[in-house]
Amino acid sequence: MSKITFYLVDVFAEQKYAGNQLAVFRNAAGLSTEQMQRIANETHFSETTFILSDQPRNGGYDVRIFAPQQEVPFAGHPTLGTAYTIRNYIAEGKPNALNLNLGIGQIPVTFQRDAAGQEVAWMKQKPPVFGEAFSVEELAPILQLPKDNFDERYPIVEVSTGIPFMIVPLKTLAAVKKARVNFGLLEKIADRVHGGILIYCPETYRPENNLNVRVFVDLYGIPEDPATGSGNGCLAGYLSRYRYFGSDRIDVRVEQGCEINRPSLLQLKAYPGGEKIEVLVGGKVVLVGTGTFV
Repeated sequence: MSKITFYLVDVFAEQKYAGNQLAVFRNAAGLSTEQMQRIANETHFSETTFILSDQPRNGGYDVRIFAPQQEVPFAGHPTLGTAYTIRNYIAEGKPNALNLNLGIGQIPVTFQRDAAGQEVAWMKQKPPVFGEAFSVEELAPILQLPKDNFDERYPIVEVSTGIPFMIVPLKTLAAVKKARVNFGLLEKIADRVHGGILIYCPETYRPENNLNVRVFVDLYGIPEDPATGSGNGCLAGYLSRYRYFGSDRIDVRVEQGCEINRPSLLQLKAYPGGEKIEVLVGGKVVLVGTGTFV
């Protein structure tokens, strides 16, 4: 393997050393799938991405995403972190919009300034697909929570915008904080669980935020994820469909990662678009460092 440049970024972060870590490798077409997987295991972040070429193809940049144990067709924070890297260090003229060619197809990313003048990256995800429902009786022992901690006004259901997540509504921040996955029990329904588990509640650590979230993705070698753009995209679609805030139009701030000392902020938008739900997930990206693999 010849020398290859990489960038370390924190995604959904308000400052360095927060949010979700990402390693982005540049001009990676010469790497084999096995080499990419070994590098991803070496960095051992939730995901590592490989930009195959500095030149776009079919209107987008070819990117592959790897978790420590396997390649994945889509993930949220790798999409935004890779798009930020391309915009600021590869593409000419720092474009305000670009596309990534991922395993699930082309994903558009745009860059906007917020009220404070800070850059926010936004990705438009695939429309959510709603799958199997689960009962509180099934999930309570898996999350090691009493049944009255669950908000039974809303369903527990698997949703996918490219990667499936089981969306689990809880009542309080205390319940979210004490949840622990019993993987032995989870394995008993493994044939029905195709991705991660996202739990959420309307109580938050910071009053300006609307929801607190935790995400467990042991299927991909990630016991707990600090910021999950794909999972929160599923959550945005869920909030719209079930009118969690009394409307099918969603514009909320979500905090995640607080329990594992990687505080993250994700911005979610969703609204009906014909027979589908349009989903947008946004956040800030911070460069931490650059280097070379040899």
